[in-house]
Amino acid sequence: MKLLKHLTLLLAIASGASGAALDLGAVAPDFTATAAVGGTAFDFSLRQELKKGPVVLYFFPASFSEGCTIEAHNFAEAIDQFKALGATVIGVSRDDIDAQKRFSVSACRGKFAVASDPDQRIMKAYDAVLTLRPEFANRVTYVIAPNSTIAYQYTSLNPDKHVRNSLAALREWTASRSPAK
Repeated sequence: MKLLKHLTLLLAIASGASGAALDLGAVAPDFTATAAVGGTAFDFSLRQELKKGPVVLYFFPASFSEGCTIEAHNFAEAIDQFKALGATVIGVSRDDIDAQKRFSVSACRGKFAVASDPDQRIMKAYDAVLTLRPEFANRVTYVIAPNSTIAYQYTSLNPDKHVRNSLAALREWTASRSPAK
């Protein structure tokens, strides 16, 4: 019976997970947040990062949960590819900064930042609140172009395709800006 309840909850969450996300071409809401990388807290500014290049902003339900740890490992393993495309990666969840400090060391392997959004201000601005469990972020990944527009978005509670899809979107975005040969 307990397994049935667990499966029912997972199906309910999955079916309610496809909430709206920001449309392609929409202006990405600016934000600052306390973030951590390699266990050290700092102030992250989207506006400042966009001056350097595109930003991959991904929302995840909770630090240290199985899917979120898998996703963070995937981003950490691919970070050199993101950097080669000039992109900054940052994850966001409702977890407090102390949890994010630990998560940035273990799951993120010190390779990219994770921000704390305890009041869900950022999640709400990006329409990334999980519909049936509003205390959590939905798993949504955005690629934000340096002009602050949404170049790509992907929503799925399954962590497997977020990295691959956002890299493909970044490559496509980069190619569209390169002069024709």
